[in-house]
Amino acid sequence: MFVLQLVVVLLLAAVAGILLVLAVQREGARAATQRSLAVAEGFAHAPGIVKALEGRDPATVLGPEEAAARHGSGVDFLTAVNRQALRSPLTLPGRADHLLPLLAGRTVTERAGGSHGSQYRAFVPVENARGTVVGAVSAGVTEKSTYGIAVRGLPDVLGITAGAVAVTTAGAALVSRRLLRQTHGLGPDEITRLYEHHDAVLHAVREGVVIVDASHRLLLVNDEAQRLLELPPAARGRPVDELRLAPPIAELLASGREAVDELHLAGSRVLAVNQRPLDRYGLPAGSVATLRDSTELQTLSGKAEAARERLSMLYDASVSIGTTLDVTRTAQELAEVAVPPFADCVTVDLAEAVILGDEPGGTDTRMLRIATATATATATAALREEPSSAGRTPESVGFLPDTPEARSLATGRAVLEPDLRNAHGGRATAPECGRRALDRGLHSLITAPLCARGTVLGVASFYRLESHKPYEDDDLELAEELAGRAAVCIDNARRYTREHALAVTLQRSLLPRGLPEQNGLDVGYRYLPAQKGVGGDWFDVIPLPGARVALVVGDVVGQGLHAAATMGRLRTAVRNFSSLDLPPDELLARLDELTYGDEDEETADLPGGMVGASCLYAVYDPVERRCTLARAGHLPPALVLPDRTVEYLELPAGPLLGVGGLPFESMDRDIPEGSEIVLYTDGLVEHRGGDLDDRLGLLAGALSRADGEPDEVCGAVLDALLPENPHDDIALLVARTRVVPEDRIARWDVPRDPAAVGRMRTAVADRLDAWGLPEDIGFVTELVLSELITNALRHAEGPIGVRLVLDRKLICEVSDGSSTAPHLRYAEATDEGGRGLFLVAQLAERWGTRYTPQGKVIWSEQPVPGPAQGRAGR
Repeated sequence: MFVLQLVVVLLLAAVAGILLVLAVQREGARAATQRSLAVAEGFAHAPGIVKALEGRDPATVLGPEEAAARHGSGVDFLTAVNRQALRSPLTLPGRADHLLPLLAGRTVTERAGGSHGSQYRAFVPVENARGTVVGAVSAGVTEKSTYGIAVRGLPDVLGITAGAVAVTTAGAALVSRRLLRQTHGLGPDEITRLYEHHDAVLHAVREGVVIVDASHRLLLVNDEAQRLLELPPAARGRPVDELRLAPPIAELLASGREAVDELHLAGSRVLAVNQRPLDRYGLPAGSVATLRDSTELQTLSGKAEAARERLSMLYDASVSIGTTLDVTRTAQELAEVAVPPFADCVTVDLAEAVILGDEPGGTDTRMLRIATATATATATAALREEPSSAGRTPESVGFLPDTPEARSLATGRAVLEPDLRNAHGGRATAPECGRRALDRGLHSLITAPLCARGTVLGVASFYRLESHKPYEDDDLELAEELAGRAAVCIDNARRYTREHALAVTLQRSLLPRGLPEQNGLDVGYRYLPAQKGVGGDWFDVIPLPGARVALVVGDVVGQGLHAAATMGRLRTAVRNFSSLDLPPDELLARLDELTYGDEDEETADLPGGMVGASCLYAVYDPVERRCTLARAGHLPPALVLPDRTVEYLELPAGPLLGVGGLPFESMDRDIPEGSEIVLYTDGLVEHRGGDLDDRLGLLAGALSRADGEPDEVCGAVLDALLPENPHDDIALLVARTRVVPEDRIARWDVPRDPAAVGRMRTAVADRLDAWGLPEDIGFVTELVLSELITNALRHAEGPIGVRLVLDRKLICEVSDGSSTAPHLRYAEATDEGGRGLFLVAQLAERWGTRYTPQGKVIWSEQPVPGPAQGRAGR
């Protein structure tokens, strides 16, 4: 385009130069004619010219004058002739018609050819005083002289032309540069195609485009906008308020304000309007608006919104239903998640067997209503229910055969009743209840069976009030989906309930059903199973010989039936080992070997293998007022002194049972009378997110403040430390120590002399008589002690001691320094000995041997009459 502009400028400059030259030439010809005329007139009126022409020889007289005048005036020739010469054609060559005007006294100018080329000539008559033409003066300029004038003006012409070309070229360059910048380097063809495409797109796009200027006139409107707004054909250029648009749209277009997806009605259409001001983009004031037909989009948007709400409710259901493994709570979660997004009232009815954890049998319509949820007080009154059914007793309900609930249970499919007033069997649970529900405004119902794994567990009923639209076929799928998800969770809770009940039953069957009779300790206990799962915590109170009492508490790591079964085996093993009267450290060692040996056989198939168990074993001797304790990976026991001071006994820490590899150590501690030995499992003090030391401090504080009997102390501790939802079993054992009075204990040192047996029999008889025991008991006691002392004298070493303890039973003990175990024999008829222990076994209720660091003790027990027993127990 720049080159084209440059060519045009040069052509214009050339034409202008040519025209300027021609004008100069034309001006030179005019000037030559005027100069010739002026010179001829001046010479014709010069003084003496008439006289000279009337003379005989005018040429001679006027010759010098002519030459001077010609040189001074710049004409090429100047001639004066008289009348006679004027009449001669040789004097004035040219056309003869020149003479007539001259003779008549008129001036003549002309361009004619001559000996010197083309000339511009003027002929002026010379008149005398009488007005008679006496001659004429002729002056002329040749055409060559005019060329000189043009050539002299040519540099100016060329300079002006060159300046014009330079200025015009610079302007063209600036214009071309700006055009290149504005058109981004596009050529004419590209610009043409761009505008063609712009028009094609503008009018073909399925979105209206409207541009309004600052004076609210319509500058541009495409075909789609003209169709959507129903504009007349000549709408462009007219003010917006004259186009008869819908008032909201007209107001928006005239205001020029910014709008984003504003919805406006235009006739039967819903238009989404977006508008932006133009001045923010550096354009003239005005606005551009786009229009989109959203009528169908609104319909689709409504359906999409409904689908989104359903998906949102299903998501909420997947998150909210089944948060616990409780059947009632899961049913209540189903009712609550559907109200109010899907229903105004929801009821959930389950078979009674499901609530108990059993498999429902058949399709019996006798159900228990365990959950309801209502959105309004009207819906609540329609069912005559409390606003929340949580915590209430399930109500027995029955469905008539033609009710929607009964049909749903029978077919296993959801049943829709859009209008209960016109539905057969629409008066749901019972006639009076159905009438009340209809009178209160419940008019639409969907009943969905709760089916899981091919079994119908119950039915869920979804009601709507008259203030909402009735249910449609599309709602059936949502109701079935909600019921199906809830049914799986309910069935999982049912299965868990059944398994949990079995595990709890097994666990309780393995725990002590009561405390044994003994006088050494006053014992209180609490056992709380975990709400989720069944653990392996256990405790036990075991009477031992010599009025001693063993306290046991333990915890199998893990939960479930395996933990409960392992706990039962460990409790049985502890009782068996305690019958051997083993020290606590040795008993834990035996228990560890047993647990480690069972590992390969019993737990090889478990996902985590053997997880171990903890145990604390304590033996309290009310005679010596001493307690011996040992632990295997268990928390230390607490000792509450009579003044309620609490301390934790720092026992040597042993490994968990089943781990093996390390020995167990025991510790002896003298216990004042009235002290409390507190044994517990980790479920009491370990809490998620809590520090163990802080929890142990809380336990110590609760024990220091608690008062009363051991059972009351247990209650106070649980009130202070029991978590809201315990995740582990809790076992708590509080044992308050007693002592055997000194007047119920008798001790003797026996010298190593056979004669000492008789003296011991006499001393024992006197003490039994002082205790008020019958003679038959004294006879048996004397016989037993004589046999035991005799055996010690014969077979044992070291000092021999005798101790009688009157407790619930009469305990006879003979100690010596030998660790040799006595054996019961059956003597032959010819044997002289071997009948002593046999007699002891026959006469005593129980007998046995226990080992001490100094040797062993052989003991026997005999029952005593009731009064004596009562006195000994105090």
